[in-house]
Amino acid sequence: MESLENALVAFAGFVWGMPLVILLVGGGVFFLLYSRLLPYRHFRHAIAILRGRYDDPGDPGHIVHFQALTTALSGTLGMGNIAGVAVAITMGGPGAIFWMWITAVVGIATKFFTASLAIMYRGRDSLGHLQGGPMYVVREGLGRRWLPLAGLFALAGLFGTLPVFQVNQLVQIVREVVAIPNGWTSEADHFGFDLTLGVLIAAVVLAVILGNIQRVGRVTSRLVPAMVLFYMALTVWVLFDNAGAIPGAFALILEDAFSGQSVAGGAVGTVILMGVRRGAFSNEAGIGTESMAHGAAKTNEPIREGLVAMLGPVIDTLIVCTCTALAILTTGVWQGSEADGVSLTASAFEHALPGTGAYLLTIMVLFLSLSTIFSFWYYGSKCLGFLAGAERQHHYVWIYTGLVLLGAVGSLELVISLIDGMYGLMAIPTMTSALLLAPRVRAATADYFARHPRERRALD
Repeated sequence: MESLENALVAFAGFVWGMPLVILLVGGGVFFLLYSRLLPYRHFRHAIAILRGRYDDPGDPGHIVHFQALTTALSGTLGMGNIAGVAVAITMGGPGAIFWMWITAVVGIATKFFTASLAIMYRGRDSLGHLQGGPMYVVREGLGRRWLPLAGLFALAGLFGTLPVFQVNQLVQIVREVVAIPNGWTSEADHFGFDLTLGVLIAAVVLAVILGNIQRVGRVTSRLVPAMVLFYMALTVWVLFDNAGAIPGAFALILEDAFSGQSVAGGAVGTVILMGVRRGAFSNEAGIGTESMAHGAAKTNEPIREGLVAMLGPVIDTLIVCTCTALAILTTGVWQGSEADGVSLTASAFEHALPGTGAYLLTIMVLFLSLSTIFSFWYYGSKCLGFLAGAERQHHYVWIYTGLVLLGAVGSLELVISLIDGMYGLMAIPTMTSALLLAPRVRAATADYFARHPRERRALD
């Protein structure tokens, strides 16, 4: 197991080199400038679309705009915001948060382009059903000679959307906050408890995902908004309790972003790489997984779904991740602590709310991690359907449920290295196809706003 862990760590480090950072961040900057900042100027219109003003039950697709966004957010809001931020601070220092913000700012434009393409180039699977996602964008938009690139995304997506990280961190927080203090298990020997909890989680996941994307959409459309509001209320309480330390936390983030003083050797490159890696894991801009959810939206207007999708990085990274980072930094638990991942975040909440903070966060983690697991099943099944045929993708339900058990008993470093490496591979076909097809998105954007006079003025 140790050799496998070392191999996966090396693999993730190789994939997440500077070329991938340039592709994600540089590509996002290109989209930002190429669009003339258009996505950033149409948040009001995006909200109107999200509220159902333009919904048409007769349009092709499976779920309405709001459900598409909440399904996509359920895949991003969760461990990336709670445990991922803690990992970023532990491994890259406070400055990594600044580079997470950068991925979100440019990620707004990236998601506008990738989600628009997910609708523009939907394709039929082997059963004739309409599907969206980067693999179909490559096949339908770039042509058959680019199929190896589509296959790369589907293969990497099959592994990158495994539930192992979410389950691992959910089991960890339940074990450390609830089970060990109550004597249900011990720090030295907790395999039996982890496996038992993994079986229970697998049963819940199976009950939901057997209902397909429509059920996932209904569950996430209720679960995600409620949990975001709950988490925001919880973090506001923590920050109110440590209000005097907030300016210093922001100053520390900005200073460390360009000095790397919190990383061994003062390596600024490590800070940037860790911030971009965790930012990509959090908001998935340029990775492509969320495009599969947005590609299922009921619409004939690609630009509408692009505008809806751009809200994701704002909610996910600029708001929720920032709150988590400030909670960890203002309480000071990140200094001299051996806790990692979700345990570090739990320490911050327990510090501010003794006796209840860790329990409240555990409830939050339970629901957010489950919503992510629901969405990741959908992504993985679509990748398998693309590779092996849609008539076989239903078998993924049982494979996926079994992998929940693997996540429950595996180590944090093993599972996060596996997911990181595959996320990096997924970004290559997603960003490459989006960059090549960007002119078609800009042409479709001009056409869309020409047909909506009220919005045309913002283009001038």
